[in-house]
Amino acid sequence: MPRKALMSLTHTTVVNLLRSAGCVFAEDEAELVLATARTPDELASMVERRTAGLPLELVLGWAEFRGLRIAVEPGVFVPRRRTEFLVEQALALAPDARVVVDLCCGSGAVGAALAGVLDGVELHAADIEPAAVRCARRNVAAVGGRVHQGDLFTALPPALRGRVDVLAANVPYVPTGEVALLPAEARDHEPLVALDGGSDGLDVLRRVAAEAPRWLTPGGLLLVETSEGQADPATEILAGSGLLPKLAVSEELYATVVIGVRP
Repeated sequence: MPRKALMSLTHTTVVNLLRSAGCVFAEDEAELVLATARTPDELASMVERRTAGLPLELVLGWAEFRGLRIAVEPGVFVPRRRTEFLVEQALALAPDARVVVDLCCGSGAVGAALAGVLDGVELHAADIEPAAVRCARRNVAAVGGRVHQGDLFTALPPALRGRVDVLAANVPYVPTGEVALLPAEARDHEPLVALDGGSDGLDVLRRVAAEAPRWLTPGGLLLVETSEGQADPATEILAGSGLLPKLAVSEELYATVVIGVRP
């Protein structure tokens, strides 16, 4: 459709364009796009990008996560609703946590959600990707968090060793051979480093589990999201690192979280 016509889009037209492009939830997406666009020209641009296949969250510039609007941008992993279950587990098991680390933080959604509930928490987030670090800084600024760039624990201040109450690590866990099978919105628009977990999907988890006991306070928690099929080997990895493992599953959100407690 010519840009001139796009600039005068109606709600019905937006819905029809999105539906024609294969958007399953065209009505809901149209409402969000129309509510976010500040000008007719911006609306036209947003509809064009969405119908061209750009993920909705990148079109909007934000993703909803546990009631928060988390800023996202191209090249950054978009937080999934199922990861809200990891946040809920952390809050239930460590309601008085004072030091929280969001490792492999991406947009910083997990850290921002935790710090938004925990009173007076010291929050640190870290990621290896510069775009993720830049984006996370936007999201954790309101809760006073600090964001560091680097490879896993090497990014963190050494003074955190032995002080962390909650270590949330939403590590990549897709086996290398299955990355190509992911939906195009993830495969084509999110960084490979945030998706590819190695041959069995557990390579990064192994690295995190091996170092976690040195950073956790006694009784501190490591929480990691995995797939249902990886739950047993992931639990064994945590146990092999000296952590006391437990498993939490949400059938509603299709979420599996492996939790390790430092004795």
